[in-house]
Amino acid sequence: MPDPYASIQKMIDEMAGTGQETGLQVAAYLHGEPVLIAHAGLADRRTGRPVQEHTLFHAWSAGKGLIATVVHVLAERGLLDYDTSVAEYWPQFAAHGKQNITLAHVLAHTAGLPLTPAGLTPDDLTDWEEVCERIAGQPPIWEPGTATGYHALTFGYILGEVIRRVMGRPPGQVLREEVAIPLGIADDLLFGVPADALPRVARMEDGSWTAAIDARPDDSPFFQVAPRPLQARAELGNRPGYLTADVPCTATVTAVALARMYAALIGEVGGTRLITPERLSLITTVVTADTDRFLGVAIRKGLGYFLGLPEMGPRPEAFGCKGSGGSIGFADPARGFAFGLVHNRLAAPPDDAAVQIATAVRSALGL
Repeated sequence: MPDPYASIQKMIDEMAGTGQETGLQVAAYLHGEPVLIAHAGLADRRTGRPVQEHTLFHAWSAGKGLIATVVHVLAERGLLDYDTSVAEYWPQFAAHGKQNITLAHVLAHTAGLPLTPAGLTPDDLTDWEEVCERIAGQPPIWEPGTATGYHALTFGYILGEVIRRVMGRPPGQVLREEVAIPLGIADDLLFGVPADALPRVARMEDGSWTAAIDARPDDSPFFQVAPRPLQARAELGNRPGYLTADVPCTATVTAVALARMYAALIGEVGGTRLITPERLSLITTVVTADTDRFLGVAIRKGLGYFLGLPEMGPRPEAFGCKGSGGSIGFADPARGFAFGLVHNRLAAPPDDAAVQIATAVRSALGL
């Protein structure tokens, strides 16, 4: 097998050098072993702080893969069941006709509860009980399972509150204890960032993603689920209060931690496998391939992950989650391949480098 490090390192150095990227990390695992760990550029352009292997990056909705993984790990232990109603775990959630929404509906973005509560501000995101109460107080906008639409914010809080009620601990603590510690990445796979780790976080920068969001009309359906004040922007991503709070529709991670988690979903990593092959097959089975009401395109979705995105090959059985601005984590079970890319310049396709880098990594590995 060729050593992919030199060619990929050259590529990302050039991206950082030309300004296409500011700072980034890339990591890949093959059959449970790390085969690529690379980084380039600046974590903070103001100070000249370079990106290092353990620099943390806010990865926005790539974090949805983390909260979904926690759900599957707990389901593996018999503590959660996909076909059980959310209200069974969280009785207040049943209000306004939501008693039939199951965990599976939430995981597949078919629950009918995608709308962010009206007037929610970035400061509100740090008040866990307030956000959950307001989500529970909403009616569904479609019968669960009859349509699909990206649950941009509600996805993380609904699953996170179920986890909190079942485990008696915040979702960030459960992620740490049930996933990150067993994999040896406790300090690099996070919902809320510990205050003393904030100096490790790369400073976000606005880029083509921000310009694309600014160009959308105010009546865009996307703003119903991710309102302008809560959009992925450098200003929000650099807020200490936001970064230190559990907001489990997002996460702050390293590329290595992201790739290692996905590798442990499809096989054994350092003696740890997070779920059985049978569960892996279940969660990567297509639940819906319909047009997403808010993203406006047909997307294949399994239980908690998107399937067959362009960055993945595309491979129909590959699964993962991508964040606003281009960070991504995914696994390709058929190839035994897991990949993580995180960066601090918010970019939209085709300026987004994820497809280019993931393709080059697979090529270098002969996949």
